[in-house]
Amino acid sequence: MEKDKKEKQMEKDNNEDNNINKEESANDKIEIKKENETLKIKLDETEDRLKRVAAEFDNYKKRSSKEKEELYQSIMGDVVSNFLPVIDNLEKAVESKTEDEGYKQGVELVLKQFKDVLASNGVKEIETCGKTFDPELHEAVSLVVDENLGEKEIKEEYRKGYMIGNRVIRHSMVVVAN
Repeated sequence: MEKDKKEKQMEKDNNEDNNINKEESANDKIEIKKENETLKIKLDETEDRLKRVAAEFDNYKKRSSKEKEELYQSIMGDVVSNFLPVIDNLEKAVESKTEDEGYKQGVELVLKQFKDVLASNGVKEIETCGKTFDPELHEAVSLVVDENLGEKEIKEEYRKGYMIGNRVIRHSMVVVAN
């Protein structure tokens, strides 16, 4: 009998140990679940911060690139505007009458080369004759009445205008009809 009591006591102790182990195991699982949830929340917050920083950096790169392009166009516009009177004078020299054809061809080549350099740097002439007057691009110096032309149509150009990108370097001086 005593053996049976010892066995029963051992079984009882084992069952208590098992119950304690089960409770500890359940508590451990709950704690692990809580830790996992906390870690998942922290991970989500970190991912969100990382995405925001990446988006901020991307916006910074775009803004910086745009500012660089605007600065480049501004500087190019300033430099080119200093050369425009030279181009005007070369165009006048080409239009003037001369008996020396070699001289005239030389001036034409210099003018062409000058315009090619400007074009390769993004500078283009503003179109005028036959176009509608646009105060953003043109400067009206005279107004004439002409039945053959439409309202605010440009009849004549006194001085060429130039622009680089969307920036006007020099407005075109024009005569506007009607």
